[in-house]
Amino acid sequence: MRLTKSTDLALRVLMSLAVISDDSSTIRKVADAMQVPYSHLTKVVAQLQHLGLVETRRGRNGGMALTPSGRRASIGGLVRRLEGEGDVVDCEGAVPCPLNAACRLRGALRQAQEAFYLSLDPLTVDDLTRSPTGPILVSLVGRDA
Repeated sequence: MRLTKSTDLALRVLMSLAVISDDSSTIRKVADAMQVPYSHLTKVVAQLQHLGLVETRRGRNGGMALTPSGRRASIGGLVRRLEGEGDVVDCEGAVPCPLNAACRLRGALRQAQEAFYLSLDPLTVDDLTRSPTGPILVSLVGRDA
């Protein structure tokens, strides 16, 4: 299973915000620290804000911060929401698979996908930022992020 770039960035934003003690972090600073396009990160942060995981403030004293629910969010639940409920393979595409009516692969892949999510369910953003990851994140995004 492979996560989309947006989901990967969302998880990295949440982890970065978890180690920053104030709300002075901006999308620009985090994008620079992570070496990702500002425009892409803006869309990701908007989605995280919509999910109630990140708070943002515009203007001269603007910034963003992780919400308490963002800190406690289940990684498995978050990945499910960000990735959507789609199948691992597209059996119904422009040219439907001829095995569609009697395929066992689709069910096996759904089961594997759910096992993947279940293994992530107990983890939270706080769990992901414990040592050794937390100190490395602080060095990347630091107090200036």
